[in-house]
Amino acid sequence: MKHSTLARIAESKVVAVIRGENPEEAVQLSKGAIEGGIRTIELTYTTPQVDDVFRQLRNEDVLLGAGSVLDPETALNAILLGAKFIVSPHFNKEIAILCNRHGIPYMPGCMTIRDMVEAMEAGSDVLKLFPANQFDPSFIRSVNGPLPHARIMPTGGINLDNIEDWLEAGAVACGIGSDLNKAYQQGGLEAVVNLSEQYVTKC
Repeated sequence: MKHSTLARIAESKVVAVIRGENPEEAVQLSKGAIEGGIRTIELTYTTPQVDDVFRQLRNEDVLLGAGSVLDPETALNAILLGAKFIVSPHFNKEIAILCNRHGIPYMPGCMTIRDMVEAMEAGSDVLKLFPANQFDPSFIRSVNGPLPHARIMPTGGINLDNIEDWLEAGAVACGIGSDLNKAYQQGGLEAVVNLSEQYVTKC
């Protein structure tokens, strides 16, 4: 299951990082992204009552994961709700152990080579480069020099203007979030659908 999930993330190329002010907004953002063709959704635990969002989306044709996971207890909660991958803004060894036990990919946030090596040694197959707006896409090639097996997913600061640069530089996928929220605030569900379609076209 773990390798199947990683393959689906790599195939989709874009992960919609959903942060809602409430469950209803998170569901609308997610459905807009799905309708726009995005097939991988990361529901963040910064969204109030995110459990309800998982339940409302469980029958959608989409790969659901959990983001902003800070501890193993939250990771387990997400897995029991149906999350197929776990994302953190940092590396947590206890989360890595729990995810390995359940055959679930763990994608921790890393900014340094030390972070990346530690995460890879703990079994993390994809490393979240966060915040990506502090780096240039060429950073991936630099990392892949000493760490050729490191698979990196930049998140934070990814937009329509630079997503292709990141993918061409070797990103396994890119996480997008704030763009979707801005679109929703300006134009509702339809704007999220249109923006998602544009991202899918870029990938």
